[in-house]
Amino acid sequence: MWHLRGRSSVTAAAAAALHKPVAHLRLLLAVSAWSVPAAASNVAAASTTTRGGPSPSAGVAPRAMPSSSSSPPSAAEGTTAAAGGFRLTEPSFLESLMPKKEIGVDRFLAAHPEYDGRGALIAIFDSGVDPAAAGLQTTSDGKPKILDVIDCTGSGDVDTSKVVKADDDGSIVGASGTHLTINPSWKNPSQEWHVGCKLVYELFTDTLTSRLKKERKKKWDEHNQEAISEALKQLNEFEKKHSKSDDAKQKMAREDLQSRLEYLRKQAEGYDDRGPVIDIVAWHDGDVWRVAVDTQGLEGNKNCGKLADFVPLTNYRLERKFGIFSKLDACSFVANIYDDGNLVSIVTDCSPHATHVAGIAAAFHPDEPLLNGVAPGAQLISCKIGDTRLGSMETGTGLVRALIAAVEHKCDLINMSYGEPTLLPDYGRFIDLASEVVDKHRIIFISSAGNNGPALNTVGAPGGTSSSIIGVGAYVSPAMAAGAHCVVQAPAEGMEYTWSSRGPTADGDLGVSISAPGGAVAPVPTWTLQSRMLMNGTSMSSPSACGGVALLVSAMKAEGIPLSPYTVRKAIENTAASISDVPEEKLTTGHGLLQVDRAFEYAQQAKELPLVSYRISINQVGKPTSKLRGIYLRGSNTCRQTSEWTVQLDPKFHEDASNMEQLVPFEECLQLHSTDSSVIKIPEYIMVTNNGRTFNIVVNPVNISSGLHYYEVYGIDCKAPWRGPIFRVPITVIKPIALSGEPPALTLSNLSFKSGHIERRFINVPIGASWVEVTMRTSAFDTPRRFFLDTVQICPLKRPIKWEAVVTFSSPSLKNFSFPVEGGLTLELSIAQFWSSGIASHEPTCVDFEIVFHGISVDQKIIGLDGSEAPVRVVARSLLASERLVPVATLNKVKTPYRPVESNLCSLPPSRDRLPSGKQIIALTLTYKFKLEDGAEIKPRVPLLNNRIYDNKFESQYYRISDSNKCVYSSGDVYPNYVKLSKGEYTLQLYIRHDNVQLLEKLKQLVLFIERKLEKKDFIQLSFYSEPDGPTVGNGTFKSSILVPGEPEAFYVGPPSREKLPKNVLPGSVLVGSITYGAVSSFSKKDDQNQHAPASYSISYLIPPSKVDNDKEKGVSSGRKSISERLDDEVRDTKIKFLSGFNQETEDDKSSWTALVASLKPEYPKYTPLLAKILECIVQKATSDDKFSHQKEIIAAADEVVDSIDKEDLAKSLSLKPDPEDEEAQKNKKKMEETRDQLADALYQKGLALAEIESLKTDESTEASAKDVFEENYKELIKWVDAKTTKYGSLTVLRERRCGRLGTALKVLNDMIQDDSEQPKKRLYDLKIQLIEEIGWVHVSAYEKQWMHVRFPPSLPPF
Repeated sequence: MWHLRGRSSVTAAAAAALHKPVAHLRLLLAVSAWSVPAAASNVAAASTTTRGGPSPSAGVAPRAMPSSSSSPPSAAEGTTAAAGGFRLTEPSFLESLMPKKEIGVDRFLAAHPEYDGRGALIAIFDSGVDPAAAGLQTTSDGKPKILDVIDCTGSGDVDTSKVVKADDDGSIVGASGTHLTINPSWKNPSQEWHVGCKLVYELFTDTLTSRLKKERKKKWDEHNQEAISEALKQLNEFEKKHSKSDDAKQKMAREDLQSRLEYLRKQAEGYDDRGPVIDIVAWHDGDVWRVAVDTQGLEGNKNCGKLADFVPLTNYRLERKFGIFSKLDACSFVANIYDDGNLVSIVTDCSPHATHVAGIAAAFHPDEPLLNGVAPGAQLISCKIGDTRLGSMETGTGLVRALIAAVEHKCDLINMSYGEPTLLPDYGRFIDLASEVVDKHRIIFISSAGNNGPALNTVGAPGGTSSSIIGVGAYVSPAMAAGAHCVVQAPAEGMEYTWSSRGPTADGDLGVSISAPGGAVAPVPTWTLQSRMLMNGTSMSSPSACGGVALLVSAMKAEGIPLSPYTVRKAIENTAASISDVPEEKLTTGHGLLQVDRAFEYAQQAKELPLVSYRISINQVGKPTSKLRGIYLRGSNTCRQTSEWTVQLDPKFHEDASNMEQLVPFEECLQLHSTDSSVIKIPEYIMVTNNGRTFNIVVNPVNISSGLHYYEVYGIDCKAPWRGPIFRVPITVIKPIALSGEPPALTLSNLSFKSGHIERRFINVPIGASWVEVTMRTSAFDTPRRFFLDTVQICPLKRPIKWEAVVTFSSPSLKNFSFPVEGGLTLELSIAQFWSSGIASHEPTCVDFEIVFHGISVDQKIIGLDGSEAPVRVVARSLLASERLVPVATLNKVKTPYRPVESNLCSLPPSRDRLPSGKQIIALTLTYKFKLEDGAEIKPRVPLLNNRIYDNKFESQYYRISDSNKCVYSSGDVYPNYVKLSKGEYTLQLYIRHDNVQLLEKLKQLVLFIERKLEKKDFIQLSFYSEPDGPTVGNGTFKSSILVPGEPEAFYVGPPSREKLPKNVLPGSVLVGSITYGAVSSFSKKDDQNQHAPASYSISYLIPPSKVDNDKEKGVSSGRKSISERLDDEVRDTKIKFLSGFNQETEDDKSSWTALVASLKPEYPKYTPLLAKILECIVQKATSDDKFSHQKEIIAAADEVVDSIDKEDLAKSLSLKPDPEDEEAQKNKKKMEETRDQLADALYQKGLALAEIESLKTDESTEASAKDVFEENYKELIKWVDAKTTKYGSLTVLRERRCGRLGTALKVLNDMIQDDSEQPKKRLYDLKIQLIEEIGWVHVSAYEKQWMHVRFPPSLPPF
């Protein structure tokens, strides 16, 4: 989704934040990123930074542009004029909360009250619409408002392939292990119940989860405090009774009570609620599939949320019913069943964004008609494309499934308020499929242009960059400012929001098609505990426009006018009301503000015209460039000469157009016009047939002034000039200014700013510049002022290079900034006073602005150290002015490449994954394995796919990281995130989708990198040298130098020393980091700025092959053992190794193994390693039905190990400290330590077996002698090892449990779990829950059981 800026400067970490709903805050506020609460709307003017502003660039001369509409409606309609300015009445205030007058809805509905959207169906591609929200139940004519609710992402999918049958009491065991009672009234002819379960927090937004955690923790704290009080009471009573006792047993009893108290207190400190598990049960009632949900765990009340009390749901489109999890969360959900009951999709929203969007488009409030959406008669389907697992980011899977659903439901319109910047405009798999939906299935696709203004070239995909999609900018009227935003004084005229994205696109298209109101107070989901909320952004302008077009669709259907996206788009663009008379503002506002009534008049008049759209493809004459959609000259060289361009004009008919009736007779005579004939030369007329036509355009920008210029070439139908422009060729010319001086600088003095004013300057960045230092000084104002600073450079096959800052001046002052630039590319500098900042003040803000260019050029921007001892030579120059060369290089990450260990291709079920063309989508699942020797923060990277959603030919790159317990630690998609993982082995699965199996086959060996952050203490600072042998001999260290313009300076970057390389890094891995060369010169040290120049470059070091260990080649002195003795040892060790690998699955195998053991014992009598291996095999072998005998066998084997060891000799040997230089003594010590470990392991296994035998006895007549044996065995163990360590702690836990000291047992067990460096062991957690339940802490037991579903899920979730 689009976001509003979150920091005063852009960082790499901001990339993932691009995927937030398109209505978001640009600053890090206390409120969520997608909304501005109505209560805070007065702050919204200053704090909720979205972006936009229609002020013209300085020095731009107005030129006439083709338009058939006048200015937007007067701001004073429905308001009261007063001496103080703009005033609202109560009705006009309510109208301003859901703006409709601005786009002519009032006039249209007054003339056509029944064309209020009836008959129009809108697909909402968004974060999921709440069907319980206010105004979204029925249409104005009483029909259901929402026809279907679909989770297209799969984030709510639950595997229900497990089938169970009810017992005689009508109960089943759910997938969570809970016993569930089936309602006897539910019909189920097969008596087969499909069961699944899900952690409910996985279905909720972070905001809702946070609220629930707080409320649930209050209840949990109450129970825990009661338990603490009871534990404290027991301890105090014990202290009083045994205050002077020195008895050992009394001390242990006291420690036990203290351990209980300490455990409860630690539980309160470390409490982390992962939410209850809900059980899902699906069955076929003979007619349809049904779903019921058990939610008892949510409210903690066993009488609430029972499965049997749930009213069963079926697919929403069949009965349009939804459920609510509990009163506590107030979250509604929908259930859809797929794959014959084997998959249930629980659909919730992942943010209030979609519900708000749907409310703007089509809400119907019979009691509050002024708060109705634009088209209250329209119906909706909700297609959730925001993935709850990823916050609310869209995925390729969600986008494609949404298109499938829109076609399947025969929608008339799509609204999509999501998007992001793009590498290539009008490119990618989703764009291709969306164009097919528009061209073939005649669906009108409307989307937000983005919130990344006020700079040019900020429109994003898909809304602002795709030919088949109508991109919408965000407009604010005086009424909206006064009412919805509650500003003190409304602006005199409407304007584009400061943050609204601007065109053109990189290939010259306009970018913004039309504008619509970009803010509203609209419905939000019930879980927010409010009925409506203020949000603003192009996310809001898009549904406003979509609702307006839905009115048009409603009218056209009612009057029998042929409905086509082509004619509708032409109608709304050619009748839009101009927001500004300045031609360049078309890049901001598009063709103007939507006017529904005028668009309908146009559609009525065009009823008999062909359903055709003109597609434009442009090439510069003499250049083999790719096809462009406009002419975009951006640079000093292109503006110094005349250029000629060939325009290919192709009529585009819908795919079902008739050859004989539509294509053959099509012929239009067009008169060509340009908005400035002194710059643009064109033919006068062209004749166009179905096969298209080319003509040339000559652009001569030589004599135009510096700055921004916008022109159009357009064609007028000679027979029907009322149609307005039939096609348009947008022509944008940016003529930058050249700078001089050493260093080159631009000074802007006494700039005057009022609310919404924007100043743009275009600068030819000098070749050799790599960073900029900026000083901004403000003066002459009273109230605080907020400014948006943007710079943009355009580089081929790369997203726009953008720097941005949000700056607030509380009083006149000075601020400094620095940011990187690319030399030789035109830089746009945009300075904008936020549209509502200082709006009530009559004092303009005076701004002095200085921008100074600096640069150090190097001969290689990317440095790769090849793993050898050789340094890399770097040549640096300063081309602009004297600069201080101060290289700094740091390696702070390591990337390790992996290939898949497994790849799997499968055809997906057709219920959700069959394209409208009939092609079946195929999924490729790649499995990677990686191991961490220590805990680390890691991130997976797939260079081929990452960082591209819309401009990507593959539709999914979803991944998840799990352990051997099937616990999922992280998941992601286009923008992977870092996750902190413990030591251990992990599995990463990557999920890629496409309908072309040949393309997927090529990715079966796709390389993936695991990128690991180094701890700060392990960062590697590289050294620099003035000599090639410097890294080896240590001479000639290079620190800094002064670069004289034009004079080169060379130095060497040395590789890291072997001692500094991180441990456990595989050869072939790459250490990566950054290198900078200069220093910021103009800032004082007290400035909060990095003193190193902001221009940094990539540097890497290839990890070389491991050092050859020659010590391994050295054998033991030949004189110590004869060859015969060494051969005997090797034979013996081989036999023991073979013994451990012997398969004992069948009875014959077991007999053979027993016979082998019987033969080895006399051959190697009392040989401890052999006996220890026999014990290990007995412990590991599958337990027979006779568990008692198996434990006896373990005890006997353990005794043999113990008896084989001379304990006195062992103790004596271990007490000695051998000479570190005596190799034989060190070897003997190691052997003794191994023998001690074998002894301890035997005692440990014997103790476990004794305890197990004791538990197997059904009577209570356990002999005291048996208990004595256990105790004696335990006392022997603690002579040799610490029995509370992870390895032996289980026996200590059993001992303390046998003695009734459950608190001590729990403490030891918890320490084992905490100290265990390996991945969680289920048996330890099961034992922990048993101890807690024996103590009687019900609330702690319930908490731990919830965590069991996190740590040890029954299976991996569906993709």
